Amino acid sequence: MNRHMRSCEKTPGSTPRISRKVDMMVFREMIAVALVQHNLPYSFVEYERIREAFTYANPSIEFWSRNTAAFDVYKIYEREKIKLKEKLAIIPGRICLTTDLWRALTVESYICLTAHYVDVDGVLKTKILSFCAFPPPHSGVAIAMKLSELLKDWGIEKKVFTLTVDNASANDTMQSILKRKLQKDLVCSGEFFHVRCSAHILNLIVQDGLEVISGALEKIRETVKYVKGSETRENLFQNCMDTIGIQTEANLVLDVSTRWNSTYHMLSRAIQFKDVLRSLAEVDRGYKSFPSAVEWERAELICDLLKPFAEITKLISGSSYPTANVYFMQVWAIKCWLGDHDDSHDRVIREMVEDMTEKYDKYWEDFSDILAMAAVLDPRLKFSALEYCYNILNPLTSKENLTHVRDKMVQLFGAYKRTTCNVAASTSQSSRKDIPFGYDGFYSYFSQRNGTGKSPLDMYLEEPVLDMVSFRDMDVIAYWKNNVSRFKELSSMACDILSIPITTVASESAFSIGSRVLNKYRSCLLPTNVQALLCTRNWFRGFQEVGNIHILNSFIIVNLYGFWTAAFRLIARFFLL
Repeated sequence: MNRHMRSCEKTPGSTPRISRKVDMMVFREMIAVALVQHNLPYSFVEYERIREAFTYANPSIEFWSRNTAAFDVYKIYEREKIKLKEKLAIIPGRICLTTDLWRALTVESYICLTAHYVDVDGVLKTKILSFCAFPPPHSGVAIAMKLSELLKDWGIEKKVFTLTVDNASANDTMQSILKRKLQKDLVCSGEFFHVRCSAHILNLIVQDGLEVISGALEKIRETVKYVKGSETRENLFQNCMDTIGIQTEANLVLDVSTRWNSTYHMLSRAIQFKDVLRSLAEVDRGYKSFPSAVEWERAELICDLLKPFAEITKLISGSSYPTANVYFMQVWAIKCWLGDHDDSHDRVIREMVEDMTEKYDKYWEDFSDILAMAAVLDPRLKFSALEYCYNILNPLTSKENLTHVRDKMVQLFGAYKRTTCNVAASTSQSSRKDIPFGYDGFYSYFSQRNGTGKSPLDMYLEEPVLDMVSFRDMDVIAYWKNNVSRFKELSSMACDILSIPITTVASESAFSIGSRVLNKYRSCLLPTNVQALLCTRNWFRGFQEVGNIHILNSFIIVNLYGFWTAAFRLIARFFLL
């Protein structure tokens, strides 16, 4: 004990141990990971005060340049890319893709390709495969050639299931060319390959409606501008709130022309403070844009009409996207909502609904099949939910719609079944020599059926629907993973369909991160370094911080926080005496 107390660091007056020798390769890799995860510049390793802190912690530190730091990051990127390639090669199902183009602050164009799949553990994953420079022309042919090159580089050209893109005309050409190139390896010859971004479609629908009612919102928009125009008016507005007795931290918000859902938020807030604004009009002679009773009534109708669009936008714009089964009921609810308002007593509302319904009907056929099949593969919905929805929309065409969806599912299931049978036949050919020549396929097919002769799809559809209340938080993909022994190839088909992203939100999220990596302070980054930073960050952390990007008010605060967090953690871990 006496010997221990003389050498123990925690003993008062004891002599501290000499700093241990630092493994520079490990240290450099840790710094490189910190640069990626905390969005630090490569010049971080050359900061004078940082070098002084490292020297104080351990004099044996050997410093390196920003170019060496960039090399270290790229080496990590290449290593992680190999790991991800190996994971994609062994996943049991297929891969769904999203892609989009982005122009950076430096006017350079980038193309983003993201992969969505269910891994071997039955967990839904989203990974950025590429974020590379893509100079003009941005034609459909050029995009198709670039995507084909990327798919070949990743070795997944034979595992593609769907491609989700927005409604740009170049994307229509691109998907047509790419489908022809991949046709022999696509399910059902690529019939389900092209998926339109429903978020973009919703935006088109609402924008058409907002063009009609732009004049009806003018007074409310002018009201918000007036109140937020000076600190004196805001204080007067707050005094009116106190007089009315409204206690809330919420305030008026002004809409943004490029974000239609901000119009909904502006209306809902203004309606919430209608009495406060009336009081403001009485005490402030300069406030002359207070809406009339008719205009307030119209604003409430518009707000009520936009609410379901705002809800589904919130659902599909999250940092992690839900499985495809949740969308059918949401899109159906919007159709019903439009139908409920098409005979409104307000002429402006009728015109708005008419334009929105026309746009809705234009695109409904493009994505209804895949949404319907995803809903059927939810054991809480199945065809019962579709029958209910189609009956509400149009009882005369309900049966026809149900038959159409069932035929599409049988067709798709047949493709999966043939693939499974072919794999089983090739496996049994080497393991079962007693099967007569030519009967391998039959026995493989027969082994996939149960004793009653029913296919897994028939078995699944005949089982009762699960209670939505009891299984409200059910993980549908986990359900199919746990029942793979019962449903066999249907389980694989379900996981692939449920992993389809019906929006390009993942690519948009990547662009949000890209704007932080390639900003006006780091505009000289090479495209290869941009890709290494962004992809590696995504592979390490995913999209879990995407939702916070738009909330942060200061880019500098984010970087300072990441800077000091990284520095102190590294010092504490490696260099304390």
